[in-house]
Amino acid sequence: MKILVMNQVPYRKIQYHLGIDHEQHDVTYVCGPIGDAQLPAGLRCERLLIDPALDLTEQVIARTSRADGFERVLALSESGILGAWRIREHLGVPGPSLEQLEKVRDKVAMKQALVDAGVRHPRFVAAPPACGPLPWTGKTVVKPRRGASSEGVSIHPTAREALAFHRALPDPGEYQLEEYVEGELFHADGLVSDGTVLDLVVSRYIGKPVDFAHGAPVGSSQLPADERQHAFVARAVAALGIEEGCLHLEFFETAEGELVFLEVANRLGGGGIVDSHLRHTGIHLPSHEIAIRLGFERPAPAEPSGRHHGFLIFPGHQLAPGARTVVSIPDHLREHPCVDRLHLLEQSEGAAPVPGAISYQEWEVPVFIEASHPDPAVVAGFLTECARAITVTELPASELTTAELPAAELPATEMPFAVLEGAAA
Repeated sequence: MKILVMNQVPYRKIQYHLGIDHEQHDVTYVCGPIGDAQLPAGLRCERLLIDPALDLTEQVIARTSRADGFERVLALSESGILGAWRIREHLGVPGPSLEQLEKVRDKVAMKQALVDAGVRHPRFVAAPPACGPLPWTGKTVVKPRRGASSEGVSIHPTAREALAFHRALPDPGEYQLEEYVEGELFHADGLVSDGTVLDLVVSRYIGKPVDFAHGAPVGSSQLPADERQHAFVARAVAALGIEEGCLHLEFFETAEGELVFLEVANRLGGGGIVDSHLRHTGIHLPSHEIAIRLGFERPAPAEPSGRHHGFLIFPGHQLAPGARTVVSIPDHLREHPCVDRLHLLEQSEGAAPVPGAISYQEWEVPVFIEASHPDPAVVAGFLTECARAITVTELPASELTTAELPAAELPATEMPFAVLEGAAA
């Protein structure tokens, strides 16, 4: 098979070679300089190098044709879904329709599909009236219709204030308004094949992505299988007409026990979801998604860990460019039996969190913790305590060198807490 891959997700997150036999298939990666550098040495493939400053889709269309013989276009990044549809149309390659893709990219089309199916969701308005109130009065969310990672999302105390904010936006048509739902937030991750949800795991958030966008830690911990939650997810997937690929669906549970859809993405979840899902179920989501989308046999699963897994991320995008951080971790958390892995930036080599763009990648944030325990309540409690007790202090680069760091706070990269403790002794 001849496959065109839109290489927009860091290679180390997907590991395409685990899902595609590069000796058997002809694979071309579309990538800029960073994506090109991430491809493994010796990987049998072609490269279509693009200029990241220019429109990716237009560049691919200008440099490919049906005569190239591509049989599939693989796009696993949320930002690349609609562009991949245009490329498939250009190349005559099969794939989901634009109408289907809009239901997982445009939050208005998404919720409208749920209205017709009777799936509970926040009330929303795509185009508020030129004058007059919203259909509700309380706390209100303004969010981009095609956004991700809670970028550009704002929460307002009243519908009136949200409406005034929306009307003042330079491009209000790119945003929608919805009522704020009070409740615990969950994410459900798994696979969809022929419209059927498979290998689903539900996790409860610790913090919320919208708060992470404003500088607070966020994470989640896995829960035991719950038939009611799984049925709710399946209903939403059916209503949205999702047929294949990865699923990352967020929903609330209110104090009254009602499940309320928030939004969905037909792609991998971010943060530590791939690794925690793999350890808990034995399913490597990217490899299985590739198999489903390309019509390959799904890989054999690994042995499940028998534990519930979770992760916690401290953001770096809000820090000043060039800033350094000192991380303080209480001893009882370093030595906790839940700890699997700690990721800290290797600041002795000049690394610093990437400012500006929101990142959930462990190699771009000050602190990233992976944890697990047979009892889901224990791992949830541990990560909640980490979010409260661990501190990340920002210091300008001009005021901090590795030599000035206290021994117990020397940074490490991808090391278990036990190793970090030994290094500090």
